[in-house]
Amino acid sequence: MPSLVPPSSRLLIVDDEPGLRQMMTIMFRREGYSVTSAAGRKAALESIEGSPQPFPLVLTDLAMPDGSGLDVLTAAKSRSASTEVILITAHSTVENAIDAMRLGAYDFVTKPFEQGELVALVRKALEKQAIVLENQRLRAQVTGLAENSLVCRSPRMRAIISLIERIAGTKTTVFITGESGTGKERIARYVHERSDRKDRPFLVVNCGALPEALMESELFGHEKGAFTGASASQAGLFRSADGGTLFLDEVGELPLNLQVKLLRALQEKAVRPVGGAREVPVDVRLLAATNRDVEAAISDGRFRQDLYYRLNVIRVELPSLRERVEDLAPLIERFLHQYSIEMGKEVIGLTPDALRALQSYDFPGNVRELENIIERAVALSGSRVLGLGELPPSVSGVAGGTGAGLLELPEAGCRLDDVMNEVERRFLLEALERTGGVRKAAAKLLGITFRSLRYRLEKHGLDGPGDEPSSSRDDLPEI
Repeated sequence: MPSLVPPSSRLLIVDDEPGLRQMMTIMFRREGYSVTSAAGRKAALESIEGSPQPFPLVLTDLAMPDGSGLDVLTAAKSRSASTEVILITAHSTVENAIDAMRLGAYDFVTKPFEQGELVALVRKALEKQAIVLENQRLRAQVTGLAENSLVCRSPRMRAIISLIERIAGTKTTVFITGESGTGKERIARYVHERSDRKDRPFLVVNCGALPEALMESELFGHEKGAFTGASASQAGLFRSADGGTLFLDEVGELPLNLQVKLLRALQEKAVRPVGGAREVPVDVRLLAATNRDVEAAISDGRFRQDLYYRLNVIRVELPSLRERVEDLAPLIERFLHQYSIEMGKEVIGLTPDALRALQSYDFPGNVRELENIIERAVALSGSRVLGLGELPPSVSGVAGGTGAGLLELPEAGCRLDDVMNEVERRFLLEALERTGGVRKAAAKLLGITFRSLRYRLEKHGLDGPGDEPSSSRDDLPEI
């Protein structure tokens, strides 16, 4: 059976012995893995916390001068329960093994070990992880949750999901309000997918996008010859959604005369097509949404109060992205995954500088703006980790999107460390591109040592497989 483990799987190797750490780093890079190394407990914890994405697998020594490998195990598992951890020690005891397994370690290896056996163990651990994750994904698809699930770590969103679960199975009208870009249509689809109408039509109409002259015909249908150009009868959205759900987005844009007809359709559960002589019964659940201040529109006479009462049976007020900051990171992860697949790229995360820039941004366009930012960044990306240069200047605080622009001081100022990190990252990428990925040549081009280049690549998450200094396995340190 072919391996489920991609050759670019990321490993964190933790050991206080420089020779052993270097040997394992070289060994696993030769096997096609992307390796980050840490010289002890403190460095490992910093790598785990600072990594844009959790490490799939961690290899750590148990006893180190600055602490225990069990702390590394706990931190890795806290960051991601799916991370596999293998502990290495020269002094194995039953108690150590029990403690490690209780904390979730995959296995326990005693020094000295055979290199081939350790490589096989790592591959086996990652294959097990891949199978578990694939099964989870398939189960989510089977239950219909994969694409339609909502990110809801924040208290506000958890409360909204709880409300929807209680009312989804009813016929009650739901009125969804919130700023533009907060995801009102996604919430409406979520209500529909959890109702007993989920196998029937879900139709969406943006009331603000319809020409006023065509609105009535689009909603309620028309008979042949009802007006000039009506060469055939048309059912309209209400009848087309019969048995299902109709979502009226931006319902506040409806003119007053149509508000009267919409109110009657809701009260009578029937519609009269334009040019028709009788009403046609319909069984439709109506969901409506607006980003307007409806109460102010009622006061100004632009929205009927009786229609508002009919629509506002259950009110769902969506928070802005600024009010649900706990959801920012999982939303970024979702959009990275989505657009990486769509564009055939392998983008796994953001540099710490880029993540901080997004976390400090105000997002006036809410979730829709975040999605557009991530789509743009993935499209511009030249590596597996997105940096400040792939973000719009309004988000990154860095003028321009090229190396030259990075050296211009924005009027609003900037974070100097972030800018210098991004300049370094872009020069590394350009040097590797010019040299066809040959690292020794890239190091020479940048006027730094090969060891310095490797350190900088690791720091920026660019340490994929590449050429290494020539050496044979006989040159590797003794274990």
